[in-house]
Amino acid sequence: MRHGEGAFVVEGPTLLATALDAGAHVESVFVAADEAVRPGLERLLERAHGAGARLFELAPGVLERVADTVTPQPVVAIVTAPAASGAELADASFVVVCAEVRDPGNAGAVIRAADAAGADAVVCCRGTADPFNPKTVRASAGSVLHLPVLNAGPTAEVLADLGSRQLRRMAAVAHGGTPHTEADLRVPLALVLGNEVAGLPEELDDLIDERLTIEMSGRAESLNVSAAAAVLSFEVRRQRATRNLRAVPEDGT
Repeated sequence: MRHGEGAFVVEGPTLLATALDAGAHVESVFVAADEAVRPGLERLLERAHGAGARLFELAPGVLERVADTVTPQPVVAIVTAPAASGAELADASFVVVCAEVRDPGNAGAVIRAADAAGADAVVCCRGTADPFNPKTVRASAGSVLHLPVLNAGPTAEVLADLGSRQLRRMAAVAHGGTPHTEADLRVPLALVLGNEVAGLPEELDDLIDERLTIEMSGRAESLNVSAAAAVLSFEVRRQRATRNLRAVPEDGT
């Protein structure tokens, strides 16, 4: 859960280093006393302290009781959440929308895929897992610190707003949509991902401009929402990279 308004928890040296690399404000760092002198971790703690973080050594067994994981990391930090106001959507051409993606692991993996594929922002509609839940942060591998992630209102309001910004709202569906490799994903778009079980409710039909389906050869009924997000996001990247290559004159000038 959140440490407090505007702050969240990161666990482990890797995520702490990611937060520092991203320029995030690390408020406090808690470390197991018997781990604090480990060479690699000691240097990281010195770096965090140099960036203004307060350091606290915890007695043996304390970190295990407060950590979110079964096998706790030797260090836990409190980080100020990046400010995302919605202004990041003004010039966006590729936005990923989570519409009631409830599992924190799935939500984090969607954010990670969006970041890796070069999305401009991720919008988490009401009912989606908190993007700054420790499980979501872990699953995102720190991507919540790399691109704007917005906590937003009801899905209908989000889709209406994105439509007013001239983004084509494309929803991932298991069956019946345009094959994702045949759709034009070079246009400014919002990729909409629905609930893991129920998908998108019918009452949102009028707010969707196109439906995309990933064609499959095996017996699986559908892909996990985070896997679908990765496939579709990288198809956006592929199509746009191809367009840019075609725009380069043959002489390279």
